[in-house]
Amino acid sequence: MAKKKDISQAVRELCLWFPETEEVLAHGSPDFRVKGKTFATYVINHHGDGRVALWLNAPQGAQSHYVKHEPKHFFVPPYVGPRGWLGVNLDKGISWKTIATLVREAYTKVAPASLSRSLGDTIQIAPPTAALRPEDIDPMQSKRALAVLKELRAICLSLPETSEDKQFGNPVWRAGKKVFAQAYCYRADRKLQLAFWVGVDQQALLTRDASFSIPAYLGHNGWIALDVTKDANWREIRSLALFSYRHFALSRMLRALDAQGVE
Repeated sequence: MAKKKDISQAVRELCLWFPETEEVLAHGSPDFRVKGKTFATYVINHHGDGRVALWLNAPQGAQSHYVKHEPKHFFVPPYVGPRGWLGVNLDKGISWKTIATLVREAYTKVAPASLSRSLGDTIQIAPPTAALRPEDIDPMQSKRALAVLKELRAICLSLPETSEDKQFGNPVWRAGKKVFAQAYCYRADRKLQLAFWVGVDQQALLTRDASFSIPAYLGHNGWIALDVTKDANWREIRSLALFSYRHFALSRMLRALDAQGVE
């Protein structure tokens, strides 16, 4: 019996059919390129938007036409939308014949004319029949991630005037208005990470341990990331969370913390 394919496999089957296409990971999402030019990007749950989508380098005017007439299936994607790119929802019932036609238009927009002329009839693929798992859409829904979040939530919310929020689709915990702890898992490497502020001086000491790393975007501000994909030292994590909390907390919050006898 043939193995059922999911949307991710269908996207690769379709996009890699076009001549001289290569798949390149960019910003955590697969880019499909010909001669170095991107014609499609496969994006799942971008910043927590819940979408399973292709962003296509569409011909001029296509974006406004499709978004206006079929908003269920089409949208203006972030970043590249102002340049006319078209977002296509892949899990809302649109036919894969239509998707293939749109991908072809994106490919021929950027491919050399010699490659476009060689295409012939567009590939017709069988629609995917296997559903993506919740953790395929949001890695924070895996069994391991949910267990870690439960423990971290208990630690963070036990501190005075804290709350849980989301930032760029990932859970964060605030001391008042300031984020002092966060959790994330990039789909590209599936590493479950917890991040805290420790200060630049402590970064150098902590990164001697391979489980610690300096996170992108936050690292220059003194944050550290701890890999808890397999193991978690909760005594150490509580210490990191408390240290970060004390850095961001207001004076009245620190007095309340001291009154609790927390060390």
